[in-house]
Amino acid sequence: MDYAKIWLMDLPQLRSDMVEQQLKARGISDERVLSAMGKVGRHRFVPPNIIGSAYDDCALPIGDGQTISQPYMVAIMTELLELKGEEKVLEVGTGSGYQAAILGELAKKVVSVERVAALGESAQKLLLEMGYGNVEVRMGDGTEGYASEAPYDGILVTAACPAIPPPLIEQLAEGGRLVLPIGERYNQILTLVRKIKGKIETESSIGCIFVPLIGKYGYKE
Repeated sequence: MDYAKIWLMDLPQLRSDMVEQQLKARGISDERVLSAMGKVGRHRFVPPNIIGSAYDDCALPIGDGQTISQPYMVAIMTELLELKGEEKVLEVGTGSGYQAAILGELAKKVVSVERVAALGESAQKLLLEMGYGNVEVRMGDGTEGYASEAPYDGILVTAACPAIPPPLIEQLAEGGRLVLPIGERYNQILTLVRKIKGKIETESSIGCIFVPLIGKYGYKE
């Protein structure tokens, strides 16, 4: 009996259960976000040996000291961006590429920056295989953003920041939204930043724990 095939047949149901039990049950209500989370196969973005945990309610290791975020955290961060479909979005910290795929479902164009070349290259290959031609992965220091494609209607940072990196504020479009975890290495607050008439307004969301953002305006290695 091929247990691998049986498990793969169950993945759509596990994904549906994830949306119902982990997202809707916790207050995620944006139908576009829920649809994207229900469509994108998280199991494609985790190492083969942990596919069985792909839809668990937790972050998972992906190698190089990095993780794929908890599904709920991906959903709430995405929901805070309030994407309508015509936006250009910057993601800082490509990692596995899962968050970029979700953004690719919801935005017109996504630029994702990754400092670990092996992760970035792997994510770009997978994203293209899955049909996300609107997602471009670039290698570099994400704390400096990606100026050549700015301004961005939305910016999402998937690693812990000691403070808001100034380049991200500069590259955020008027009326744009920046979502990032701010705090100490092992304790952060998910924060929404809005740019209104050139001024910045911030709003705290929930507590969280992300791997540290390494770079010029982040943590040092």
